Amino acid sequence: MLKAIIVDDEDKAIKSLSWELSNFNDEVEILDTFSNPLKALDFISTNKIDCLFLDIEMPTMDGFQFIEKLPNKDFAIVITTAYNEYAIKALKKEAIDYLLKPVDTDDLELCLKKISKFSKRASAIDTNEKFEKILYSFNQQLKEKKVVINADGRLIFLLPSEILCIESDGNYSSIYTTEGKKIVVSKKLKDVNSLLPENLFFRIHNSYVINLSKVKEYYKTDGYVMLEMNHKIPVSRQRKTEFLDKF
Repeated sequence: MLKAIIVDDEDKAIKSLSWELSNFNDEVEILDTFSNPLKALDFISTNKIDCLFLDIEMPTMDGFQFIEKLPNKDFAIVITTAYNEYAIKALKKEAIDYLLKPVDTDDLELCLKKISKFSKRASAIDTNEKFEKILYSFNQQLKEKKVVINADGRLIFLLPSEILCIESDGNYSSIYTTEGKKIVVSKKLKDVNSLLPENLFFRIHNSYVINLSKVKEYYKTDGYVMLEMNHKIPVSRQRKTEFLDKF
């Protein structure tokens, strides 16, 4: 039987995952759950576990910092996160170590089967060393770098998350922000698009680039998406399939 612990700062998330794991109580024993990462580290230093279910976003210590502080890594690490799937494609390939919140029962069952194959200590260590490299890559993706926009003789520094969409107007482009601002720049849409992170932005139409994380709804019949702040953007028929693949 796999001996596991759960580390998550949200009690609701802990209860939800514990309930899902209760469906596999003949395969998994939850030794303890922790909302305080430091207490979890103390427990791991004195107890043998087979699996750690670890949240990425925690206020006192995030998942990446937690992994760096582990006294040993001779157990499987399963990351639980609410991040959108398009932002973690690299992690998705390592299904044994990744679960999207809310946790799906089928995904959890597959994950547990793969964890159970960790029959040797060396195997677990090799797997987690590989996983740490993937986590590092993912962490680098999440660190936002500001985009520098030259407009009206001034430089404007914007985080990608502050940009809703960009609209083309010939040799000019209009950038719409989450603060409700409209910034007009003397650049073509393709030139503004080249400044943006490819994993976050998509040219959904000849005249529009959108921030994928700001999409609220997609209207298939009418062929448009609704972004935050009720921005209605048309979807090019030629780009519809590629757009849907992003999710």
